[in-house]
Amino acid sequence: MDKPYFHQIGKANLKNPVFVQGLPGFGNVGKIAANLMVKFCGAKPFMELYSPSFPDYVSVSSKGICILPRYEFYAASMEKGDFIIMTGDTQPSFDDVVSHYVLCGEVLDFAEKHQCKFIVTVGGVPITEEKAQVYVAGTTPRIALEFMEKGAVIYSKGRIVGATGLMLGLAKERGIEGLCLLGATTGFQADRGAGFAVFKFLMKALGYDVKEGL
Repeated sequence: MDKPYFHQIGKANLKNPVFVQGLPGFGNVGKIAANLMVKFCGAKPFMELYSPSFPDYVSVSSKGICILPRYEFYAASMEKGDFIIMTGDTQPSFDDVVSHYVLCGEVLDFAEKHQCKFIVTVGGVPITEEKAQVYVAGTTPRIALEFMEKGAVIYSKGRIVGATGLMLGLAKERGIEGLCLLGATTGFQADRGAGFAVFKFLMKALGYDVKEGL
């Protein structure tokens, strides 16, 4: 393997789906939120993305099966619209800037091929808060204001690192609208509370009611 490649494992019959990305990062917030969304929507896996830029290890399942690091894509058809949800167990090294650009470009090509007109990236931000706060940044002032009015706080801290930020910036350059939602988290340990807060906010903003017991 000398370049990223997609492996199809299922079919997806979607119409103008919203693309949602949640990957490991601060507090694992993005991955937790994406996994909750997969469960809530009953999404089914249909595509995988492998890359030589991912770390040199395999995960081993409870049945002793070796699995290469990968991004996973899930399809969901809901009453109010369709979704493609992307998650995974890793990202390229933060020092490997070129690989981040290449992979984000591959993912955006994939999203455009599936007629995605709106991108949502979700992640965590290491800020100590007394309550589970959700921050928003958008590709346009209108989008940021729209989600601020729904309860998020405008993120004005300067940077959003990794694919969570880069994907949105590259989408903007392609003329694709979108937003980033960040859950306040206290550090690097998995923060399910922050992940749930981001997931709940996103689904509520899109018109879905989420129960606390999910």
